[in-house]
Amino acid sequence: MLTNVGAVAQSTTSPFTPSASINQPAFQVVNRTINALTERGKTGIRFSAAEGVGIAWLADTEFSEGSIEFDIRGKDVVQRSFVGVAFHGQDDQTYESVYFRPFNFRSTDPVRKTHAVQYVYAPKFEFQTLRDTRKDEFENAVVPAPEPTAWFHAKVDVRAGRVRIFVNNAPTPSLDVATLNSTPAGKRIGFWVGNNSDGEVANLKLTK
Repeated sequence: MLTNVGAVAQSTTSPFTPSASINQPAFQVVNRTINALTERGKTGIRFSAAEGVGIAWLADTEFSEGSIEFDIRGKDVVQRSFVGVAFHGQDDQTYESVYFRPFNFRSTDPVRKTHAVQYVYAPKFEFQTLRDTRKDEFENAVVPAPEPTAWFHAKVDVRAGRVRIFVNNAPTPSLDVATLNSTPAGKRIGFWVGNNSDGEVANLKLTK
């Protein structure tokens, strides 16, 4: 069943709050269902799991440049927890995304550990293309690493041609890269989950 949460207003500095009921206009949902989530100070949505990418675009909300902050929780199951945010969306296939692999946060495998946070520009620059052509440039470890099954706070700073990702209010970004989308045409923004992934996101705040 599709539920809905009240969307954040454009260029606001206040977190969104759920409406009394959740309806289709609040989110435009792609390849998932979502349910309202309220849990110990967390107000947001919970995704179902399915094959392929899932997105919950915020309706009537645009984002071009500034900061995107949110709380997020995945799980410690290899290849089944890809959680993050999509922005500069032109349509359901063309957008930039920052996402996390919580199952890699505290991996003892040093290679997996460096694959904890990822930036992509779909569909041209997905993660495998970037690994094959620009290895290790657009993904990195998260230090200090959060507990894989716990809530963590993410801030995605998008400005001046760069994307910087801060986790749990760390002073140093976990990832700081030049955007792969030099002339963003899209302004859609939404929560994102990857193949076979569910996930929970809350307390969204946009700052322009």
